[in-house]
Amino acid sequence: MLRRLLSSLQKLAEPGKPLHKLHPLINANDTFLYEAAVNTRRAPHIRDAIDVKRWMILVVIALLPCIMMAIWNTGLLKYVYSSGDYKLMNEYLEASKNFQAYWAFATYDSRYIPIIMEGLKIFLPLTLLSYAVGGFWEAFFACVRKHEISEGFLVTGILYVLILPPTIPYWMAAVGVSAGVVLGKEIFGGSGMNIVNPALACRAFLFFTFPGKMSGDVWVGSNPTIIRESLLKMNQEGQTTAFDGYSQATKLAIFNVPQDIKRIHIDTIATHAIGTDVSTIQTIRTQFDQWNSLTHQNATLGQLTMDQIKSFVTSPLAEGGLGLSSGYYEDAYHFSSLNYGLGNNHDWSFFLGNKLGCLGETSTLACLLGALFLIWTGIGSWRTILGMLLGAFGTALLFQLSSSYLFPNQGAWTAAQFGFPAYKHLLLGGLAFGLVFMATDPVSSPSIPLAKWIYGIFCGMVTLVIRVINPAYPEGVMLAILMGNVFAPLFDYYAVKHFRKRSISRVRIRS
Repeated sequence: MLRRLLSSLQKLAEPGKPLHKLHPLINANDTFLYEAAVNTRRAPHIRDAIDVKRWMILVVIALLPCIMMAIWNTGLLKYVYSSGDYKLMNEYLEASKNFQAYWAFATYDSRYIPIIMEGLKIFLPLTLLSYAVGGFWEAFFACVRKHEISEGFLVTGILYVLILPPTIPYWMAAVGVSAGVVLGKEIFGGSGMNIVNPALACRAFLFFTFPGKMSGDVWVGSNPTIIRESLLKMNQEGQTTAFDGYSQATKLAIFNVPQDIKRIHIDTIATHAIGTDVSTIQTIRTQFDQWNSLTHQNATLGQLTMDQIKSFVTSPLAEGGLGLSSGYYEDAYHFSSLNYGLGNNHDWSFFLGNKLGCLGETSTLACLLGALFLIWTGIGSWRTILGMLLGAFGTALLFQLSSSYLFPNQGAWTAAQFGFPAYKHLLLGGLAFGLVFMATDPVSSPSIPLAKWIYGIFCGMVTLVIRVINPAYPEGVMLAILMGNVFAPLFDYYAVKHFRKRSISRVRIRS
């Protein structure tokens, strides 16, 4: 019956018939539900049910772990942060220390039901809006140009949602997807002609047009005002301090401290929890002995109280202290906890996705599962994924080694971000999501194997350079991939040129 209905619509969309102008839209529905009715007129003849639409659906399948984690983590954070109950918040933070306690917290008294419902209330409207508005523009340009509707928006529509903060206003999400589809793809000729990733173009437009809605306290729930009032109530009733207060700052926001905060500052603060097992301990001892003598503290390094540590870190260098402005001490304290995994900063939480961030970017595990599926099906380029991973990790490791090991004394006075553990960069922000699902876009990335390696390494290196050095923008994934998209044709050009030279040299040697 469905087949007969679609066939009748196809006849009405033939040239000269009433629905001819809507032929792209009718044909899109037909080929989405059934195999494309296209027969080749001459050899070679290949019969295969996997057309471009089904190819794109495989990418959506690869995104399912990220989608499920987006629904779960978004719902969980809203459930806890909007409760106004500091006891529930403390229970959640305590449960975040290990997976068993985390699972027990989520399943206690059937909490998982409201958690999932809250997540769906945030995720589904944005998804429907993205597909409706983006699909409208795809259909509009297809009808105007009289060509088939692009299959690529099956992926772009869901990718766009997964890289948005949960509090984004609906009208703003609609404007973003409109600008990304029209300005990032359609003006260049549609799918296959765009020079940058369309989903990243959508997000870049929103980031630079409405920065207040794309950064700051926008990562929990759907109404920032309600979350702000709830946190204020919890902090008042829980009688918290600036060091243990509840906030919705992301881990990248904690990472993005002023460069006046040095490695020696965060290492000294960490001695309160981990003792003297820090890389800059020799420089710390030299300064501490001077401070201890001048202030007559008779203190022992590694056994200082928090007040003594603050006094030592913020005292002027002339008095033997470490010269940090007292206004930066709170930021240094939180960075130290992030750097050394203290408090609610466990690696397993970051890997699983139990942290604040964009809807679908929080879980490294979900991204890893998606990467394995893309590589297994041959859709995603393993060269690009591995290249960007190596580029990012290698650059982060170079920063870490130069700060902590190669020049331990001089490195003590380098910016704290330089000594941040290299592997933790892979667990923060959208790096894992970007290298799996954004950098591998087949249209805006190179097609030659050697160029894919160069492209991936380039994107990874630029990501870390922006993240570590740029004080205004802690997340470099979006800008790095967009920059890589622009250079992709150049990478392909030189890769082809290299292979041609190598082929010519081989022919000459054989002859």
